[in-house]
Amino acid sequence: MVEKLSADARRRALASLPEWTLVDGREAIVRRFKFANFNAAWGFMSRVALQAERMDHHPEWFNVYSTVEVTLSTHDCGGLSEKDIALAAFIDAAAR
Repeated sequence: MVEKLSADARRRALASLPEWTLVDGREAIVRRFKFANFNAAWGFMSRVALQAERMDHHPEWFNVYSTVEVTLSTHDCGGLSEKDIALAAFIDAAAR
């Protein structure tokens, strides 16, 4: 079973992910990415999809042309877990 992060652990983890924000009214984090074009956005989503499959931890996302919005939460524990933090760090690196 995946454990939900405590409030203190969540605060520390989010300090290392400054561009991610908490979702209002929900135990989740979100970040919006803007790319040069649809091809770049799709390539990013493909890289993330491969990692998400390896981790067995899949994002919620929304894509319109060159914009991708990613929301992370661990449904198994009803909030944020280390899986979300690890995937967010990977996503940040993949967007560079």
